[in-house]
Amino acid sequence: MFLQFAIWGAWLPILYPFLLGYREFTLTETGLCLSAGAVGAIFGPFIAGQLADRVISTEKLLSISHLIGAVLVYMLGTSDTFMQFAILSGVYGFVYAPTIALTNSLAFHHLSNRDRDFGKVRLWGTVGWIVAGIAVGQYLRIWSTPTGVPIEEITAAQNAGRVIAFSLSAALGVVMGFYCLTLPHTPPSKDQQNRFAWLETLREIRMQPLVTLFLIAVPVSIIHQFYFVYTSDFVTGIQNSAGSDAANTFANGINAVLGVGGGGLMTIGQMSELVVLAFMPILAVKFSKKALLCTGLVAYGLRMAIFVYCPTLIPVIIGVALHGLCFGCFIFVAFMVVDEYCSKDVRATAQNFFNLVIVGVGIIVGSLFATALVGEWAMSEFGGMNYSALFSVPMWIAVGCLTLMLMFYPSLKNLPTASE
Repeated sequence: MFLQFAIWGAWLPILYPFLLGYREFTLTETGLCLSAGAVGAIFGPFIAGQLADRVISTEKLLSISHLIGAVLVYMLGTSDTFMQFAILSGVYGFVYAPTIALTNSLAFHHLSNRDRDFGKVRLWGTVGWIVAGIAVGQYLRIWSTPTGVPIEEITAAQNAGRVIAFSLSAALGVVMGFYCLTLPHTPPSKDQQNRFAWLETLREIRMQPLVTLFLIAVPVSIIHQFYFVYTSDFVTGIQNSAGSDAANTFANGINAVLGVGGGGLMTIGQMSELVVLAFMPILAVKFSKKALLCTGLVAYGLRMAIFVYCPTLIPVIIGVALHGLCFGCFIFVAFMVVDEYCSKDVRATAQNFFNLVIVGVGIIVGSLFATALVGEWAMSEFGGMNYSALFSVPMWIAVGCLTLMLMFYPSLKNLPTASE
């Protein structure tokens, strides 16, 4: 889990300013590059889930995928044209996206108590994301932040320095590829009466509570994209222009510990995620899955509201810290629900299918919606971004998702699971 998410966390938080600020892609081209990776993520899970459930052991499939992914992500860092980056991004999404769900399904397969133990395992993915983000942020602080020059030159140097994130991700991918061969053996299902596992999965997700969860997952992924596309640049601007002496002192302290360039400060969100995941075994017993999912949706809306109405350093840091509740109470719990309500012989496919919705369809729609549509609309006539207008859109989407969850997600604690 540490390596799985360090690979992603090294480059995802800095991708938007890297493409827009350093490669000088347009806002629409940047959105298309983000969507290209998601297009690959749509098709990859169908094949990976089918292979893991029916053909090849999960740990071997993970090893092959990560070694190929390491080469591809390194090439992403060297790609300097829109078309080249978009094509490579699509291929990389096809290879990497399924591994997220496969690590989950492998863990679920070997854990004796999902609700009690999965949080303890998954939190190491958050640790990996934090370490990778801080490593990139510190590199930018030490090697790519010149002193005594205008803010424009500082920003340009930081944008150029972000290429290191792809090299770090590639190195981690190689380590992960070989490490996967040491994971517990997780063979495909011996019961192959239904050889197409995804067909059985589609039949099962038509039932509650999965149908509501899958439908809400797309707009939630859109909200997620607003956060990951814009927050790095948003907080970098706030850090670089902190007005008061106290704010400057605080910003400098953050830079010293976490690094600069937005990605460092965003690791605060992953730190809060660690806390939520650490307490998830207690929360999963004390509260219903519906209550936890609704808590995550409230956190999504509140974070965007802070960005809209209180765009100064301290409140924004609080908003970033809400990521722990956003991810832990919605995304993390959602994967648990999928595992709970799907049959054992299609769980890898089901995990991949939900991952497809979150990382595939949701990111495609979310990236284009956040950039080519809302982003262009929120761009001021002078070329700057009106963040208050921008973040108000995902804020209201979160309110809508919460309303749908309260109305349609079953409230019964003891709904029959697939195994029952």
